[in-house]
Amino acid sequence: MTRDDERMERATQPPLVGGLPDAPGITAAMALSPALGVHLRGLADALLVDDFPGATLRRAEREMIATVTSAGNDCFYCMDSHAAFASELLDRDGDTARKPLVDELLVGALDGFDPKMRALLNVASVVRRNPLELSAADVEAATSAGATDGDVQLAVCIASAFSMYNRLVDGLRAMTPPSTEPYAEPAKRIAEHGYSRAAAASELPRR
Repeated sequence: MTRDDERMERATQPPLVGGLPDAPGITAAMALSPALGVHLRGLADALLVDDFPGATLRRAEREMIATVTSAGNDCFYCMDSHAAFASELLDRDGDTARKPLVDELLVGALDGFDPKMRALLNVASVVRRNPLELSAADVEAATSAGATDGDVQLAVCIASAFSMYNRLVDGLRAMTPPSTEPYAEPAKRIAEHGYSRAAAASELPRR
C-alpha cells in the first residue's frame, strides 16, 4: 500500500470518541476546551516559532523535525500539515533546493540531508520510537556535525511534543483530509504569523 493509499484509508475513518468537535486533526483536540487550545498552540509556537535557548535551527528545519516525527507515527494530518509548513518556510527563505527533501521525510528517508540535519532528524526519530534507545553516540553525531546542545534539546522536545500531538489526532480519530492540497493556504498563514496568532484552531483545513 502506498502512502497515498494509506492517507485515503485514514481519511475514511470516522471519529471514535463521542462529542468530538466538528473540526479536523489537532484542531479537534484544541476545540475541546479554550484552555487546551491555548496551551497546544502555545507549545507549538515555543518549539517551532519562538527563539529557543542555544538553538540555531531555522523554522523550516524545526518543521522538518515535526514532519519526520509525525510520519514515523503515521499521523497523516500532522505529517502533511507540517510538511506544507516546512515547504512554505523554505520558499520564504529562498531555500527551494531543499523542498524535495521534505517529501522524503514522509517516507522516513534522511539520506539527502546535510550531516547536521540528518543527525538531528535521527535523534528525533529515535526519541519518537523509544526515548531510552537514544544514545551518547546519537548525540555526539549531531554535535560533531555542528549541532549545538540547544539544537539537540530542541529536537528531543519537538519529537516528544509531536508524538503527543499525533496521539491526540489519531486517538480521537479526528478528521483527516484525503490529500495534501488543503494545507497550502493555511501554510501561508502559519508561516506569516505562527500558531497562536494565526488562530490555528480555525484555520487548518477540513476534509
